[in-house]
Amino acid sequence: MTRRGPTASTLRRLGALLLLCTLALQAVFALRIALMRWVDPQSTPFQRSEAWQMLRHEHRLRWSQQWVPMERISPQLARAVIASEDADFVVHDGVEWDAVEKAWQKNQRAEQRAELRAERLPPGGRPPPPPKIVGGSTISQQLAKNLFLSGERTVLRKAQELVLTFTLEALLSKQRILEIYLNNVEWGDGVFGAQAAARHYFHIDAARLGPAQAARLAVMLPAPKRFEQRPDSAYVTGRAAVIMARMGAVQVPARTP
Repeated sequence: MTRRGPTASTLRRLGALLLLCTLALQAVFALRIALMRWVDPQSTPFQRSEAWQMLRHEHRLRWSQQWVPMERISPQLARAVIASEDADFVVHDGVEWDAVEKAWQKNQRAEQRAELRAERLPPGGRPPPPPKIVGGSTISQQLAKNLFLSGERTVLRKAQELVLTFTLEALLSKQRILEIYLNNVEWGDGVFGAQAAARHYFHIDAARLGPAQAARLAVMLPAPKRFEQRPDSAYVTGRAAVIMARMGAVQVPARTP
């Protein structure tokens, strides 16, 4: 007996159902983002994943995080983070397309070099490590990923990240986006947010961070766990000096009523 595949009408119904589910998911995301105008998000998928990994490997939870409003975060930290992570944060629509294109080209070259090394590998040789992938993400994109998405790198996840980024930009002010980001971003193993970072590294509140301290924290953002081991390394010191030189030129979001 010959098995028949799904009919055209069945495929259309499945496609319509998939579209409906996708739109419903986007509506849920939009509602959650809209609520963030008034409600402070208390955790992110990334933070919960980190907590689970810590409990699984260390059987204990070392966690430091305390939400503080933007008025209690030093303006120097806001300037340093923008100067380091996203100099055009105030003026772009959530995505820096030039940076995305440059990151894609750099990743393509890295993958090609990795393929060449693998082809030249002798039989039984140790395979080379996978190429380092760079993202070219803005602060808004980083927040969208941290609030809602996993760390996997696929085309669908990137597309969802872009949709969430534009939704954040449409529904929240730039200052609110930065406030949520600074209160949830990772600054070390179990260290999340500006207040926890200021207490962990400098034993002061986030409101009292000076330019040099803010610049050092900004340097750590791409790889906080690595830099946590050597917060006074030559690289951190040198990079912090570069960020300090840029801080005066960056724009910070205006306070909204």
